[in-house]
Amino acid sequence: MTDDNRVADVARSLRALVDAASPGDRLPGVRELSRRYRASAVTVTAAVGQLAAAGLVRAEPGRGTFVTDRAARPEPDYAWQTGALGPARVDADRAARLGGYGSPDHVPLSWGYLAPELLPQEDLRRLGARAVRSTRAWAMTPPAGSPDLRRVLAAPYRVDPQDVLVVPGGQQGLVVALRTLADPGGTVLTESPGYPGTLLAAQSAGLHVASVPADAEGVRVDLLADALERTRARVVVLQPSFANPTGAVLGADRRRELLDLVVRHGAFVVEDDWARHLAIDGPAPAPLLADDAHGHVVTVTTLSKPASSGLRLGAVVARGPAGQRMRAARTADDLGVAPVVQEVAHGLLTSAAWPRHVRRLRTELATRRDALVDALRTTLPEARLTAVPRGGLHLWVRLDHGVDTRALTAAADAAGVLVGDGRHFYVDEPPAPHLRLSFGAASPAQIAEGVRVLGGLLRA
Repeated sequence: MTDDNRVADVARSLRALVDAASPGDRLPGVRELSRRYRASAVTVTAAVGQLAAAGLVRAEPGRGTFVTDRAARPEPDYAWQTGALGPARVDADRAARLGGYGSPDHVPLSWGYLAPELLPQEDLRRLGARAVRSTRAWAMTPPAGSPDLRRVLAAPYRVDPQDVLVVPGGQQGLVVALRTLADPGGTVLTESPGYPGTLLAAQSAGLHVASVPADAEGVRVDLLADALERTRARVVVLQPSFANPTGAVLGADRRRELLDLVVRHGAFVVEDDWARHLAIDGPAPAPLLADDAHGHVVTVTTLSKPASSGLRLGAVVARGPAGQRMRAARTADDLGVAPVVQEVAHGLLTSAAWPRHVRRLRTELATRRDALVDALRTTLPEARLTAVPRGGLHLWVRLDHGVDTRALTAAADAAGVLVGDGRHFYVDEPPAPHLRLSFGAASPAQIAEGVRVLGGLLRA
């Protein structure tokens, strides 16, 4: 694995070397460049690759890498593409922030995945080694997924395995669900503040998004009823358990009201069940799917959060014609998730290591959550917690009116602390300044240091 920032640094140094050279000059070898820039061979090779992609150098196998004659290459003009493509569908700025995680030197106080030491890495390595030796890992599986894996994924939801569709991660599950359940140009409803990836998934499917306010008990169902009437939307996307960013859990009364509401309107609820394995104080609430008899709830789940960000595997649970359409669409997409990935996931979920990992994870997340809560209360009392979440990975923090969260998060980033700007969790304008602070990727010591730095910036 390479450090993108280090590759960029070496590429800049190499660019200066190339600019000073003449066409046809041969660059020093990788070993020499590694010594010169004190970088690994992998980093140097990646940097040279960037220059080659820009047309500044060319590699000749067996001879070396040579400076090209840039005068013979016209400067590319891509301006025509803007007119041909039309308006951008997906918000590039929001997409970049969703996938951005700073550098290895940053304190990760806003990151939606777990620290390496919290992952079952030894188990995954062992299972991966076993999986690659299996003939099933290299054989075609049905587009909907391996039958064995679908049975395992179906069990917690008490559904027929035929209702399970294996997808490459929860984000892809959201895209598949929205693309199938709503017509392009239509409207979907989602809670606000809420998960920014919902907006990106809707944009990718060619949909408009309208927001419904949420509070400490989840989405305001009374306001959702008004929104369904006003917009005629037929799809609602929610995170009923440990919502990102607030940590809210949809209350029992609201669950019943929500299900009654979608039945009356003939609508779907896409339940983003991302944090099922990230409960801290007691078990996670039952999925909405458990109380739905007639296929109004479509549930998206993921292993990328509790097992590994690199294990891009999730599932969509959908019954009836909606499920049939989603499973058919997978054939058009990519014919399914790589069998070797499915083998690793199946091995993990059926091993004794999985329940042991989930138990350990609960203890570790409780320690880190409490460390973040304590640090905020003692070091940064100006930041007001809306609630202490009983699961998930995030705290939702309100700041005083007048705080510029854009400037604060930029200053924190420059100071080596990654925090989440609350503006990005609203579909529309935020009603007050907020930050999302995460506890799953940082150690207790990092948490204390990150909050200390943030407090100094806020008071400055």
